[in-house]
Amino acid sequence: MAPYTAPVDDIGFLLERIFNFDGVMQDLRGFEEVNAELAVTVMEEAGKFATGVLEPINRAGDEEGSTLENGVVRTPKGMADAYKTFVEAGWGGLSGDPEFGGQGLPRVLQLLLDEMMASANLSFGLFPGLTRGAAEAIAHHADDTLKQTYLSKMTSGEWTGAMALTEASAGTDLGLLSTRAEPVGDGSYKLKGTKIFISSGDHDFGGNIIHLVLARLPDAPKGVKGISLFLAPKFLVNADGSLGDRNTMSVGSLEHKMGIHAQPTCVMNYDGATAWLVGEAGRGLNAMFTMMNAERLMVGIQGLGIAEAAVQKASDYARQRLQGRSADGARSPVSIIEHPDVRKMLLTGRSFIEAARALAVWTALQMDIADRHSDEKTRHEAGNLVALLTPVVKASFTDFGFETAVLAQQVFGGHGYIREWGMEQFVRDARITQIYEGTNGVQALDLVSRKLPLENGGVVRGLFETMRQDMQSAAKTDAAKTIAESSLAALKQLEAITETLLSRQSDAAFTGAAATDYQRMFALVCFGWMWAKMAKEAAGKTNAFERRKTVLADFFAHRMLPQTEALAKAIENGAVSIMALDAELF
Repeated sequence: MAPYTAPVDDIGFLLERIFNFDGVMQDLRGFEEVNAELAVTVMEEAGKFATGVLEPINRAGDEEGSTLENGVVRTPKGMADAYKTFVEAGWGGLSGDPEFGGQGLPRVLQLLLDEMMASANLSFGLFPGLTRGAAEAIAHHADDTLKQTYLSKMTSGEWTGAMALTEASAGTDLGLLSTRAEPVGDGSYKLKGTKIFISSGDHDFGGNIIHLVLARLPDAPKGVKGISLFLAPKFLVNADGSLGDRNTMSVGSLEHKMGIHAQPTCVMNYDGATAWLVGEAGRGLNAMFTMMNAERLMVGIQGLGIAEAAVQKASDYARQRLQGRSADGARSPVSIIEHPDVRKMLLTGRSFIEAARALAVWTALQMDIADRHSDEKTRHEAGNLVALLTPVVKASFTDFGFETAVLAQQVFGGHGYIREWGMEQFVRDARITQIYEGTNGVQALDLVSRKLPLENGGVVRGLFETMRQDMQSAAKTDAAKTIAESSLAALKQLEAITETLLSRQSDAAFTGAAATDYQRMFALVCFGWMWAKMAKEAAGKTNAFERRKTVLADFFAHRMLPQTEALAKAIENGAVSIMALDAELF
C-alpha cells in the first residue's frame, strides 16, 4: 500500500485561508514572528518524520509488542532508536516553554504533530504526549525546585513522563483510590500502592521516567478531597542533575491489550518509592486535571490521526481493486471506488476528518489565545471555550475515528480482516481512544453536567452565536448555501435541546440518558459549522482541492447532518425507557 502522506496542503488551507493564522499570532505575546509559512514548513518536516521514521516500525512493533523480562521492559525493535531521533530533531520541545529549552511554538502545531504521529504510529505518540502533559502539570503546580530539577529534560524529551491514576478498584471514581503517601520528615514522601493501566510506565529508552502519582496522606479525608499529587522519578536525581539510585518502584506486569501492543502499559508497584508533593495537599485532582485536559485533547487528535491514515489506505485500495460492474452495467470489472456504497464509506470518513481537523485547529488557537492574549477578558473567554470543547473533541473525534477505521477496513473486504494489510490494526488501536483518559460516556456527562452550565450557560450560548454568524455569512455564497442552511437548521435544534438540558440539571436521569446523544449532536453541528466556513472559502475555485471541499461539504449536509434530527428526537424521549428495566432482567 502507499505510504502515509501528511495532510500538509489541508493544514496550509486552514491556517492561511480559514483562520487567519498570521493575524491571530500578531495579537499573542511571543508569537509575533510566527506565521503560516513557518508553520507549514514545520509541518512538512513533521510529515517526513512520521512517514520516514514512525510508519515503517508500526506494524512490526504491533506484532512484536513490548515485553517484560526479569523486571525490565523492552520495547519493540526500532522504537528506542525512533525516540532518540525524535528527541535529537527537537520535536519533543516543539511547544515547550523556552525557559526550559522548548521552542515555544503555538499549540496548534503541537496538536497537528500529534495527529501525524497517531496516523503513523499511535503507540509511539503516547511517549511524547504523556511527557508533555506531565511537564505541563509540573510547570503549573510544582515548586521551583521540582521545576528546575525536571522540566528542562522533560521538555527536550530526554526524560519521559507517565500519569499514575487508576487502581484496580478505582477507575473513573478516583475517590476510591488507596495508594498512600507517608511523610518522611525531610520534605519527601514514601509511596505505597499499585496502579494499573499506566501507559509509558517503563521502557528502555534510557534517561529518567517521571511518574505523577495520585495518593492519600495519612490524615486525608475520604473522597476526592483527600487526594494529593506526587512526583516519583524512576531514578532519583543527584544534586548536580545526574541520575542516582533507582527508586523503589517496579513493573508488576504488562497489560495484555487489544491494541497499541508496542506501547508498554504497566502495572506499577510503588514499594515505598521516594516522592515529592506537587501543589497543595488535598488538591491533587486539580493539579492532575492540568495534565488530563491536555491528554484528552491529544487523545481526540489520535482518533483523527488514525482515521486519516485508514482512509488514505482505503482510498488507495479502492482505486486499484477491480471488482463488479459499473452502475450502468456497461463495464466489468471496475475499480470498487465506482460503487456507491464504497464511495459512501470513504466520503463519510473524509467528511469527518477534514471538519474535525478544522475544529481542532480552531480549538488550539483558542488555547494559545487563552495563554497569551494581552486582554484579560479575551483570555478568559477563550479558556472557557477550550473547556467547553475539550470533552467534545475527545469523545467525538475518537467515536467518529473508530467508526471511520471500521469503514476503511470494510472497504478492503476480507483483506481488511487479514493482518498483512494493516487495517485491522487501525481498528484495534483506535478502540482504546474511546476508553482511556476518561471514557466517552464520562466525557459526555462532563459536557452536559459541567460544561454547559459554565457562566450560567453563557459560554455555550456565545459559541452558538459565533457559529450562527459564520453560517449566515456562508449562506450568502451559492456554493456554500446547502451546508450553511442545513447547519443553521441543525444549530436551531441543538440550541433548543441545550436549553432543555440547562433547565433540567437537577434531573440526573434525564441528563444522563441524554449525554452521549447530545455530545454526538453537538459535534455534528460543530462539523457543519466548519464545513460552512470551508465551503465559503472554496466557492468559485476550479482546482481539484477546492472542488473536493465543496463536494464534501454537500455530502456532509445531505448524509451526515440529518443524524441530528434523530438524536434530538431520542433526547426528547427522555430516560423512562432506559431506566424501566429491573437490573436482574438484563
